[in-house]
Amino acid sequence: MRELTFAMNMSLDGYIAAPGDELGWSVPGDELFQWWSDRVGATALALYGRKLWETMSSHWPTADEQPGATPAAIEYAGRWRDMPKVVFSSTTSTVDWNTRLVTGDAVTEITRLKADGDGPMDIGGATLAAAAMRAGLIDQYAIVTHPVLVGGGTPFFTALDTWVNLSLVETRTFPGGVVLTRYETRR
Repeated sequence: MRELTFAMNMSLDGYIAAPGDELGWSVPGDELFQWWSDRVGATALALYGRKLWETMSSHWPTADEQPGATPAAIEYAGRWRDMPKVVFSSTTSTVDWNTRLVTGDAVTEITRLKADGDGPMDIGGATLAAAAMRAGLIDQYAIVTHPVLVGGGTPFFTALDTWVNLSLVETRTFPGGVVLTRYETRR
């Protein structure tokens, strides 16, 4: 069975996007960017909600062709395009770059994807991850906490009906006071 990880940047007060979907506070430094790139390179399948898909697909497909693209950005763009992806949306009509669109029930499809296939899966996007979280489908949480308080926006965690017990499996500090904490779900 595949392992599903919810990995996102988060503000210290618990948000993945500030009001107005502002993400400028989470721009990674070189070391953190390399960590994200290596993660994409090791991900067998990425699951995106519509809003995160729109953000990623508006930049990364051609980021390596932009003037001044760094070697790290070139590497990330290639890894991102090559990584198999599934987008869950009832309003998006087309996807590209090694991506498949799912318009049906996300929990049913994520359950199927976990059971079929090999290699780690990442899930991103608050609404999609919340559905997987409430269904008990997330095996790991990789939280990249930035030292900023944004005061509101899109929360990392959703309201749950029951507790989810976690075990800390990794901590790492990046320049600028950014801290990675990775937890496994205890079942």
